[in-house]
Amino acid sequence: MLDVTKREGKAPFDTGRLDRLMDEAGIDVLVVTSKHNVQYLLGGHRAFFFESMDAMGLSRYLPVFVYAKGAPEKAGFFGHRMENFQNEVKPFWVSEIDVKNSGSVDVMEKAVNYVRKLAPKPKRLGAELAFIPADSIAVLGKAFPDSEIKDALFVLERLRARKTPEELEKLRIASDLVIDSMLAVINSHGPGATKAELSEALRREETMRGLTFDYCLIAAGSSLNRAPSDQRWEKGDPLSLDSGGNYHGYIGDLARMAVIGEPDSELVDLLAEVEAIEQASMQPIRAGALGKEIYAAADAVLHKSKLHNHIHFLAHGMGLVSHEAPRLTNSGPVPYDAYDADRPLETGMVVSVETTLQHPRRGFIKLEDTVIVTPGGFEVYGNRARDWNRAGGAA
Repeated sequence: MLDVTKREGKAPFDTGRLDRLMDEAGIDVLVVTSKHNVQYLLGGHRAFFFESMDAMGLSRYLPVFVYAKGAPEKAGFFGHRMENFQNEVKPFWVSEIDVKNSGSVDVMEKAVNYVRKLAPKPKRLGAELAFIPADSIAVLGKAFPDSEIKDALFVLERLRARKTPEELEKLRIASDLVIDSMLAVINSHGPGATKAELSEALRREETMRGLTFDYCLIAAGSSLNRAPSDQRWEKGDPLSLDSGGNYHGYIGDLARMAVIGEPDSELVDLLAEVEAIEQASMQPIRAGALGKEIYAAADAVLHKSKLHNHIHFLAHGMGLVSHEAPRLTNSGPVPYDAYDADRPLETGMVVSVETTLQHPRRGFIKLEDTVIVTPGGFEVYGNRARDWNRAGGAA
């Protein structure tokens, strides 16, 4: 018998939309195992014990959410025994819960037993093939040797593509707090500060404000290297801060520029070129506009620049993941098809637009913004500190 605690509540997502997406993909039962999609489907749950690391002894933490098409009232969650504490504080909405497991094999065995109760011989199972361990997929395959296991990543990405007001508020908070953190670091540092010191200071500032620090890509002076290091930030040097900090899982990802002293006229002009491309890229954004219009608007300005061979523009969706729907290009740093380029943008979609100039003499100059699609246009989160931000006192 399953060791299960029963609950019953309302699904925190659009079950009709999920059913339609599953039907289009030919999936009867979903077995979801990524932390971000489990968080979405459970309405915000993140296992606090495994926030930083999944490893646990000889196995790993693996959350499993089971959903049968057309039966949200029978959804189930299978997790680690440490998650029972959170279930006691805020019970999960699903009707079947088993949070008495310890590793990726036993939790999948419990999930498999429940799938059998829902559909003894499921024809088509959906799993996130990039987010399920080999030992777990082996358990699933052995249990259902006659079932087709299909990749469910696309289905779940499309489900999350339109953000709810609650999700957008988390993204707004994350964006504002990243900007606040950057300004605090810039204002409190000056000549001689190393990139490693600046990155660590940013981590502290973001954490102090309630964010989970994800990363800081940092470049200074004429160098194009963006790793924290012992390189020092000196007077007249441009400093590029590009950081991701997440608020309850939702990512604030922005880039801003700083300088020690006053920027010279060349630096002013270079950042103005980057800003012109950023602003142009946002203008077409509205519900109903085709995704490719963002690139067309940015490229029209970019190609007029004498430095166009050194400038790169990128637009991508973001939310719980730093690259998700809408998918707007197939030539970016993350390989995926441009599924949304010829499709209309929808209200609630989130687009990160970023323009990068890698100048052969003046270094790395970049702006990145988080743009929300609205019915009549767009809204920019963290829309501050876009010019050259002046450093404060000595490091």
